[in-house]
Amino acid sequence: MKTIFYLLFLATSFNIYAQPKAILNQTTYNFWLNKPTEAQEKMPLIVFLHGKSLSGTNIDRVKRYGALKGVEKGLNIPAYLVAPQLPYGPWDANKVDEIVSYMIKTYNIDEDRIYVTGMSLGSYGTMKYVGEYPNRVAAAISICGGGDVGDACNLAQVPIKVIHGDKDFIVPLSESQKIVNAVKKCNKEAQIELQVVKGGNHGSVEDLYRHMELYDWLLKHTKSKNNSTL
Repeated sequence: MKTIFYLLFLATSFNIYAQPKAILNQTTYNFWLNKPTEAQEKMPLIVFLHGKSLSGTNIDRVKRYGALKGVEKGLNIPAYLVAPQLPYGPWDANKVDEIVSYMIKTYNIDEDRIYVTGMSLGSYGTMKYVGEYPNRVAAAISICGGGDVGDACNLAQVPIKVIHGDKDFIVPLSESQKIVNAVKKCNKEAQIELQVVKGGNHGSVEDLYRHMELYDWLLKHTKSKNNSTL
């Protein structure tokens, strides 16, 4: 009996039940899927888009940082989490949406609570997905990247937190400032905020994915609530 309680303690402490599974050849982008430990009737969906360094065809690379690393470190995120791998080039919003559609078809996804987040190249992918599918997304977090100013008015329809370190010498802070300013120019009431991390460089802000505050911010938003504030 003591052994059973000890194993349960270990499972709780180290989150060993959270085991991401590779979903291959079901959508254009292969992806990791981490299921919530306590699935209810309908659950939120979070999409994480990685940066350029994890691109390729070895899907294990996607575990090196970001949301999957947060799960590995013990976070119990109350949502379905998917982390696709980009083979090459920029993220394609239509191919990201293939995964969202697959998840909706295959699992009990709350379509009022679909979120996207990414860093570096994945930040640009996040903005592009929201820009092309604003009606899909309840909220987004974009880290150390930027976006296409041509998408500004669509981006203005979705609550977005933009995070960037002021010591980022890979993607300058001005990239985030530019897209935030463009969204505000389109709609000064847009729910977009810029959080500048003092002393943060291009890699260090990744640590945010290992803390529940990031996911709590996403999960507090719903599309119905967003529409009621417009």
